[in-house]
Amino acid sequence: MSADTATTAGGGPRGWARDLGMGIRFAVGGGREGWIRTLLTALGVGLGVTLLLGAASIPTMLETRAQRSDARLPIDPPDTAHRSAATLVSADVDTSFRGDPVRGRLLRPDGAKAPVPPGVGALPGPGEMVVSPALRDLIGSPEGRLLRERLPYKDVGTIGEPGLVGPGELAYYAGSATLTTGNGGHRTAGFGARNVADPLDPLVLTLLIVGCVVLLMPVAVFIATAVRFGGERRDRRLAALRLIGADVRMTRRTAAGEALFGALCGLLAGAGIFLSARQFVGGATVWDINVFPSDVTPVPGLAALVLLAVPLSAVAVTLFALRRVNIEPLGVARSGAGRRRRLWWRLPLPVAGLALLLLNGKAGHGGVDPYLVAGGAALFLLGVALLLPWAVDAAVARVRGGPVPWQLAVRRLQLSGDTAARAVSGITVAVAGAIALQLFFSAIQGDFMKITGMDSGRAQIHTSLPSRDVATIRKMISEFRSTEGVRRVMATIDASATRPGPIRPGEDFRPTTQLTVGDCATLAELAHTGSCRDGDAFIVKDSTGAVDGDYIAKTARPGGTVDFARDDEAGDRRTGPRLWTIPASARTVASRPDATGRMAFGIFATPGALDLKLLDHPTARAVIQIDAEVPDAVEYVRNTAARIDPGMRVSPVQNMERDKQFASIQKGLQTAAVATLALIAASMLVTMLEQLRERRRLLSVLVAFGTRRATLGWSVLWQTAVPVALGLALALAGGAGLGLALLHIAGKTTFDWSVVWPLTAAGGALVLVVTLLSLPPLWRMMRPDGLRTE
Repeated sequence: MSADTATTAGGGPRGWARDLGMGIRFAVGGGREGWIRTLLTALGVGLGVTLLLGAASIPTMLETRAQRSDARLPIDPPDTAHRSAATLVSADVDTSFRGDPVRGRLLRPDGAKAPVPPGVGALPGPGEMVVSPALRDLIGSPEGRLLRERLPYKDVGTIGEPGLVGPGELAYYAGSATLTTGNGGHRTAGFGARNVADPLDPLVLTLLIVGCVVLLMPVAVFIATAVRFGGERRDRRLAALRLIGADVRMTRRTAAGEALFGALCGLLAGAGIFLSARQFVGGATVWDINVFPSDVTPVPGLAALVLLAVPLSAVAVTLFALRRVNIEPLGVARSGAGRRRRLWWRLPLPVAGLALLLLNGKAGHGGVDPYLVAGGAALFLLGVALLLPWAVDAAVARVRGGPVPWQLAVRRLQLSGDTAARAVSGITVAVAGAIALQLFFSAIQGDFMKITGMDSGRAQIHTSLPSRDVATIRKMISEFRSTEGVRRVMATIDASATRPGPIRPGEDFRPTTQLTVGDCATLAELAHTGSCRDGDAFIVKDSTGAVDGDYIAKTARPGGTVDFARDDEAGDRRTGPRLWTIPASARTVASRPDATGRMAFGIFATPGALDLKLLDHPTARAVIQIDAEVPDAVEYVRNTAARIDPGMRVSPVQNMERDKQFASIQKGLQTAAVATLALIAASMLVTMLEQLRERRRLLSVLVAFGTRRATLGWSVLWQTAVPVALGLALALAGGAGLGLALLHIAGKTTFDWSVVWPLTAAGGALVLVVTLLSLPPLWRMMRPDGLRTE
């Protein structure tokens, strides 16, 4: 290039295009060193782009999962579809195996034109089933032996992708010859109901927005760091460019062109990594989240934003970084050595972020503004990242003396502390955001936890089985008691008891109360029965001593008669009367809650007090104690229940129940946090290797002059340790500040310090691991032959 050409470099679009193109040519033709720098930049930017494209795919993943979930729901409400050749009867028979949900549905077609669920080629016949690939693998393995016993059907087909929310879902459809609308089934004319999701709670919305900002901000910080790789060598090349006549603006635009080329290569690398990695997502399940590779598709608008933002950011960051560098024809002078960084323009950013968050007020009073929350959190975390270089400068500015490794490290930080600060800025932002999120989590999770009133100390499982057949109920009780791992079964048979005779004037229906049949030990769990023997009966009132309205008083009286025949919805009897006389010796006792928290009232009777064949549509309930020392005791109980009736409901006894919406958001954020931490670890390693490569010649010079390798090794470690310590301290303070602002939005005052220290320790451990991984390359670089050049 001639000097005349260089000096005529001007502004405007043509000048920008020419200078950016020159920078790209320098990056391409820079020899081995230039390509190494470009590859490191491309790798760093590519890792960030991969995660950004993954984040841009989240809306698509959620939408496609919801669509496939809705597509398999029956379209008609229960009992509204009329029987025809184009209908079928179905029933949910969902279960669980070692904590993993297993989705099941029984099907019985009414005719040859019965609808087929999505993903299923043909309806399975009686005794047959079609299964998901994951379920087939599980029941075919030694680990799935117990589950295989629970599914006594012949495997005749596979559920395709349209019928599954994810490749790891455990699901099956089984054919039945006995399922009817009278024994738990519902008739439907097809599948594809729309399940309307509940609107997000304002606190959950705040959590989701802040979570997205916290997860994506470290990615943006690292991309900004990656495009500045090789800054010192680049500056020396720009000085040579100035020597042949280029002005300052031209050299800066040329440098931006080099960064632009690295960013474009990073986009290609990120897209390649993303396309390759998404082929393996189907085999990974994190916190019950599992998706098909085709679901991981970025939203076009968000993908276009990533493709535009990354190159533009590369140019902007490079120009911003060069504002402190004086590139002259005979060398490079960094103004940082003579002028300390200013705090006045950095501090307003976190303050403005806090102000935006506080403008929301409290979430319980009118909701939250998503733009204010997102903008406030982003500004605050950006401010934390920008404060780190100033903090490093301020901390090492007046440090003097100490051991030789310490002096070497401090001097390096004094001359170029921004390089070391950039290496740990991502972890600083990530830890600060994680602390704020965990503080918010711990403060609001109580709002999404419901006390069930159950007592898991008295029992661990409860079951229910509606049945017209009392023999089936007796079988259920007997088989549960003989099941492996079961210590005790408290079983009852429930039915309705009505006052005999017609409806009287002024009544809308005949007074009705509940009948509960069980042995003396079981009834003692439900009421204060006192002494009891088979053949006794009791009138049960609530624990306050008041009879439950007039219904019990009008129906359940010692020596009175009740009718077990149930009325239909119009109040008419469906069968003849089924009369039973309550023993005159029946005592009135107070009720007490069982292990599930249920309070039973009305008539209690032991089996010897009445003929169970009189009962109309009875329901069996069992509360089961299991032996915690028997492995898979819960699975044995579920197998027994499925053997008795696939439609039997088996549920755990839980003291607390978590809101499903809140739990799903929490799982999603935890899954994304794992991916972000993996990216941070990889990006820090790339950044550290790039810094060591830049110092290779300096390290070789010191080794050639006799400096011990241990001295240099400790100096490099101190150069990392000081910014890390300052970064974690800043993250601790920043995370606590952001957490307090979020607590203000939630209207909470509880500040749980116990969630802060593990995150800080995790951030420090991550940096330690990355530093240890960088030691082998460091030893290889500390050789005198590193002075060799061409």
